Amino acid sequence: MTDIETKPSLAIKGITESALINYFVTINQEEFATTAALFAEAGELLAPFEKSLVGKEKIAAYLTKEAKGMKLLPKQGIKETEADFAKYKILGKVKTSLFSVNVAWNFTLNADRQITTAEIKLLASPQELLGLQNKRDR
Repeated sequence: MTDIETKPSLAIKGITESALINYFVTINQEEFATTAALFAEAGELLAPFEKSLVGKEKIAAYLTKEAKGMKLLPKQGIKETEADFAKYKILGKVKTSLFSVNVAWNFTLNADRQITTAEIKLLASPQELLGLQNKRDR
């Protein structure tokens, strides 16, 4: 169990795990240090167009720089339980002032219900992804 206080409720069809719900709520509220605290000490964020970010400090710094103004809109998810960890896949959208894109978030949680891996996959055509990369580099 994480020591993060449960934030206001967000409904994601098929998902009840508080760490995952809090991930989306805290990013949408731009509480990036709180989001990073949901990760295990060696937790990893795999964001589009980025190298792997490992550790709470690097994750918080990245989110502070890159996630401001983003609204994450998770719609539905599924859980696949493994031996000592649980895997989840959540589908939804990310909206910014420049674009909106369909996204798949893949999470792995450890036995303590901390996020060990969060992988963000953009669900767009190669041409759309190139356009997003160009907007980001401006």
